[in-house]
Amino acid sequence: MASLKDLFVSKVRVKLIQTFLSQPQEIFYVRQLVRLTDEEINAVRRELARMEDRGMVKKEPRGNRLYYFFRKDYAYYQDLISLVAKTVGLGADIVKHKNKLGQIKFAILSGRFARQMPKKSDEDIDLLLIGAIKLPELNKLVRKAESQREKEINYAPMTLDEFQFRKSRRDPFLQKILSAGRVMLIGDEEEMVS
Repeated sequence: MASLKDLFVSKVRVKLIQTFLSQPQEIFYVRQLVRLTDEEINAVRRELARMEDRGMVKKEPRGNRLYYFFRKDYAYYQDLISLVAKTVGLGADIVKHKNKLGQIKFAILSGRFARQMPKKSDEDIDLLLIGAIKLPELNKLVRKAESQREKEINYAPMTLDEFQFRKSRRDPFLQKILSAGRVMLIGDEEEMVS
């Protein structure tokens, strides 16, 4: 049974969770995880065994290597994806620099972006920011994230008035964003959709 005690036991587990869930489509072998987390091999092995006992990760032998991946059926998988999206990459930069970016009322990442899944169409939005946004600052953060991911990031800044107007008119562009999976970076999700 999943428990909150499973999650934040050690810094090694935090680093492993961040590594697994910042690239949820990937599988990793032990030495690769040691390099990515910059931790001792025994600490990584010990934590992987604990995470496997708790049902968080699963191992799979391939050739002479043992590969690990995070289980999508783990009870807190979706919550952990959201947490990692706020602490790594573009999401972390948006949260960290929110004051430099202007007066942000809401900021959301698409669920597909957080899970590093391909877009369904080229028009899909990865990041939506609502408020009085300083575009040059936002562009810097987006360009940095694009160079790290090596993919173009579609984003849409809009004022709060424009957001309210589009929402009241049931604008198809906005409805598509609001009906899809998302990770709230800034603001209250209930307030945004109601």
